[in-house]
Amino acid sequence: MDKVRIGIVGIGNMGTGHAKYLIEGQVKGAELAAVSDVRPERLQQAREEWGDRVKTFASAEEMFGSGEVDGVLLCTPHYEHPQQAIAAFAAGLHVLVEKPAGVYTRQVREMNDAAAASGKVYGIMYNQRSNPIYSKLRELIASGELGEVRRTNWIITNWYRSQAYYNSGGWRATWAGEGGGVLINQDPHQLDLWQWTTGLMPTRIRAFCQFGKHRDIEVENDVTAYVEYENGATGVFVTSTYECPGTNRYEISGDRGKIVIEDDKITFWRLRELESEFNANNEEAFKQPEVWKFDVPVASGGAQHLEITQDWTNAILKGTPLLAPGEDGIKGLTLSNAMLLSTWTDAWVDLPIDEDLFYEKLQERIEQAAKAKKAE
Repeated sequence: MDKVRIGIVGIGNMGTGHAKYLIEGQVKGAELAAVSDVRPERLQQAREEWGDRVKTFASAEEMFGSGEVDGVLLCTPHYEHPQQAIAAFAAGLHVLVEKPAGVYTRQVREMNDAAAASGKVYGIMYNQRSNPIYSKLRELIASGELGEVRRTNWIITNWYRSQAYYNSGGWRATWAGEGGGVLINQDPHQLDLWQWTTGLMPTRIRAFCQFGKHRDIEVENDVTAYVEYENGATGVFVTSTYECPGTNRYEISGDRGKIVIEDDKITFWRLRELESEFNANNEEAFKQPEVWKFDVPVASGGAQHLEITQDWTNAILKGTPLLAPGEDGIKGLTLSNAMLLSTWTDAWVDLPIDEDLFYEKLQERIEQAAKAKKAE
């Protein structure tokens, strides 16, 4: 194979965005061969815009079995990602799935198992992994430059969404339509980066989610979570969609200082020696380690979605390792599922989570919301 024929499932906003750079030939070794959508008007628009060069199909399954594509990019609603990926693997196709991987980890685990059995290249659209700022942070932590991680703290409240936004689609901010709120819609990238940059997954989580705070919606739009790690480190994750202006500040404290990402730059407060070594040798009551503050240089670039698609294409054609393997999608989803489950049970949640209990609680929320709508 010298070129990957890509099919896009779902040509809404995200699917159309991916289609544009593929049509323009910006991904080397790939071409947009086909699209599918359940909405006839979207397929008609595709035919009018792209003509015969792109095949159109009324269902994903029809496209999977057509022989027209080698791999598919899934840009459909959250709940549909796992079932469509499993069907694509069964048809012998490579898969690149938009975030989030799914709504609940039990479903995503089945997708991961199908991917492993298929032997096909399986990626997820975690495009923020291509952001040089976060790749630099990961490098600094992995190299030991920060020392052992002691605390993580991410405040990400600049997701302002008005009531008009939520009213723009009946599926928005519903348990049945999206499967959640800010955690599954706005925060999948941050939840992924939180564990990817540090290399740490929590051992347990205690979270407090508020549902429909200052908005007429069913799902969570205000979250404060506290986590504990195996090495003794702790972390806090705070997010919302109603604060204006919001904040995006990611802070990691380690044995050799503190790194902060804010306003698109990395600032490092670096200790001249490890705090643990200073503490072991110091005999002066109020003395502190010497600190150097500086901005960390970060390379330009980071093509975001296009770069992840190029990376996936390279893996198919050349066997290169993926920047964002599809299997990683379950990690960030585990964090969001755990935060909701902790709130619903009003208790600590150990990781790995009780997947059956989460699914049961999710179904209860869907049923409650349906009853409430009928009663209106």
